[in-house]
Amino acid sequence: MTPDQLITFAAVAEHRNISHAAEALHLSQPAVSGQLRLLQDEFGEALYQRDGRGIRLTPTGEQLAVHATRLRDTWRDAHAFRDALRGLERGTLRIGASTTPASYVLPYLIADFQRRYPDVTLQTASGNTADIVGMLGALDIAVIEGPPGAQLPPDTAVHAWREDEIVAIVPRDHPLAPEDGEAGQGTAVGFAELGAWPLVLREAGSGVRQVVERAFARAAAPMRVALEIAGVEGVKEAVRAGMGIGFVSAMSMRHEDAALRQLRPGPEPLLRRFSILVPHAGASARVAQRFLELCLASAG
Repeated sequence: MTPDQLITFAAVAEHRNISHAAEALHLSQPAVSGQLRLLQDEFGEALYQRDGRGIRLTPTGEQLAVHATRLRDTWRDAHAFRDALRGLERGTLRIGASTTPASYVLPYLIADFQRRYPDVTLQTASGNTADIVGMLGALDIAVIEGPPGAQLPPDTAVHAWREDEIVAIVPRDHPLAPEDGEAGQGTAVGFAELGAWPLVLREAGSGVRQVVERAFARAAAPMRVALEIAGVEGVKEAVRAGMGIGFVSAMSMRHEDAALRQLRPGPEPLLRRFSILVPHAGASARVAQRFLELCLASAG
């Protein structure tokens, strides 16, 4: 018994006529009759009987028709799903993103992608950079901040993406805060001066933290870590509470009020680059390739 025999039987059961079933299947009548004979041999009894110009199913044939029809419908659905994927009408895209791009970049990209491909289901996961790298086996594409590290799964493609600036943030009444009307983010403060104050850092594994720690090390400046806290908003709230100087992406400050002020750590802007990771790059899903193209175009 083969799937083709069952699908043929489903067509015969539907049309109650071998000639009509052959036309629907784009087969010759002898080919259909031959498959029906093989199927009857498998069951060892008649599945249908001739009835005038058509056929009538036996009780066994009626029961088998239920299973054959279900298989035929599943087969059709699978073909429709394949055709939809070829046209990118459907599918599921699993996206991972570390905290900053997940909060301040990904929503705009997802909105654009859904307008273009409304029937693609999007699933998202977020965490710090280390978390997302650890999830790569279960993702189709990921956006991370900071260097991806050396422990990537085999066949992972890394695409350098857009740049992001890290700024120091202080409460409005902090001694280092620029006065009203001053340059704000353009006000540069050296790492030695920043390190003299308590610092609020993201948790271990954060891309922002990695960049900040490297910058302090290059400047040979000490760090007085007063608090480690998860998430960008956690850092901002701790700074508002007076726990110390924090470090966040400049894009996370776009909608802030005047309660927090920005400083530029060091003489030059402290930049890091986002990366797009595509696991299983040799056999990546078509939807992942389309999302990658959208991301790269947005950076341009």
